Amino acid sequence: MAVLTEEWRVTATIANWILSTAAIRSVESVYKDAAPTLMQRAGHAAARLVEQFHLPPGPILILAGPGNNGGDGLVLASELRQRGREVVVAFLGDADRLPPDAAAAMAAWLQGDGALAREFKSDGWVLAVDALFGIGLTRPLTGQVAEWVERFNALKCRRLSLDIASGIDADTGRALGCAVRATDTLSFIAWKPGLMTLDGPDHCGRLHLATLDVTVDQHDGAGRLITRSNFETLLTPRPRNSHKGLYGDVGIVGGASGMVGAAWIAGRAALALGAGRVFVGCLAADAPALDPSAVELMMRRADEVPSLASVLAVGPGLGQHEPARALLKRCLAFAGPLVLDADALNLIGTDPDLETLLLARPHDTLMTPHPAEAARLLQSTTAAIQADRVATAKALARRYRAHVALKGCGTVVAHPDGAWAINTSGNPGMAVAGMGDALTGFAASLLAQQWPAPMALEAAVHLHGAAADALVANGVGPVGLRASEVIDAARRIRNAWTSESA
Repeated sequence: MAVLTEEWRVTATIANWILSTAAIRSVESVYKDAAPTLMQRAGHAAARLVEQFHLPPGPILILAGPGNNGGDGLVLASELRQRGREVVVAFLGDADRLPPDAAAAMAAWLQGDGALAREFKSDGWVLAVDALFGIGLTRPLTGQVAEWVERFNALKCRRLSLDIASGIDADTGRALGCAVRATDTLSFIAWKPGLMTLDGPDHCGRLHLATLDVTVDQHDGAGRLITRSNFETLLTPRPRNSHKGLYGDVGIVGGASGMVGAAWIAGRAALALGAGRVFVGCLAADAPALDPSAVELMMRRADEVPSLASVLAVGPGLGQHEPARALLKRCLAFAGPLVLDADALNLIGTDPDLETLLLARPHDTLMTPHPAEAARLLQSTTAAIQADRVATAKALARRYRAHVALKGCGTVVAHPDGAWAINTSGNPGMAVAGMGDALTGFAASLLAQQWPAPMALEAAVHLHGAAADALVANGVGPVGLRASEVIDAARRIRNAWTSESA
């Protein structure tokens, strides 16, 4: 997943905005006559970041493209040269057709005795900078550009992209054929969706933000970055005068034959995040009467659980046979918050009657599909879902009037009012069975403790990933990471965050 550096996050609300390319262009238009220009500010900010890298002596390579991203690179080149660095600019394009600000940056570089190379060597650099295309690119990279990108990716030095790794769609994170693989990316003005989801994190590396002294007010369609600050006000210590009834009753429904463990994992996760009581109802006739790893879970018949719970989670290990469908039908009438995952989503996606019941619910509904489940819900394909994950999550939230977490690299959370956010915690070790069941239990537990639905889902997603990251940082995984380990880590982290916020 993407890693964000604190020193460039600048804490103000602007640092949490995620803007589409169209929104960025709208903001840029307000500053078209600003002095210094946004391009000059971008080049200066990039030079400051390069200073933070504490590079050894040696030449720096800048690949400059035919547009404003290339202009950012040329300003950076001039700044670095003024600071005593040896800089080589390899330019790809027609200097006579540059946009005005980029042309001015080119002139400044050349007037300062800079030169333009049409090729670059394959070793000897202390830093290589990708200033080829940035945001706005929608076509695959081919020909000489593709060749340069492949050679850039093979360089054995730190590699910095300006705004976004060239070849990555800034709005979707989709790699447009070949794409730069940067070790670092400096995003200008605000974050872009493509930095944080789908292919973006694999290509953009460590993320940095330079706001360029630009003010970004509430912008139609803007998203947010999910961080602990989003829900920190809810991380309050429990009163000493507490009892289990204050923290809600979670009901887990699922666990068909051969999948009892999925329901147990969800139940264990709900306990770990603090639910007062957790009831688990398994459809399997031979389900054990006790979870030996969590004897606190109260086992009941699956059809009993809805009447015992204040929050209901349906789907982990549910199956798609007729008894599962009949039970889900009953659960959709539950008079309280409902979390739907796994086979509950698969059944709804193939049964119009169940969909109708879901749409009639007057209570909060949370849905946590992976891309294949999302495809069934929207009668689409997994490829189409992944092609625009933000649009997909928003479409699901709108269609089902639900709070939706579209799981995957850069989980996208969308809400019925159109708000959306992207989570950056988590790592590839989470690509294993049981992780989604744990997330379901986390979300249900926070709902049972009276967290508002939007914050419960965003916090569950963020904490889920943060727990996995903490484990990997301590040498547990990513290969072989297990959901039960993440559950235990999430409990520790939630308690630590609460202590820090007190």
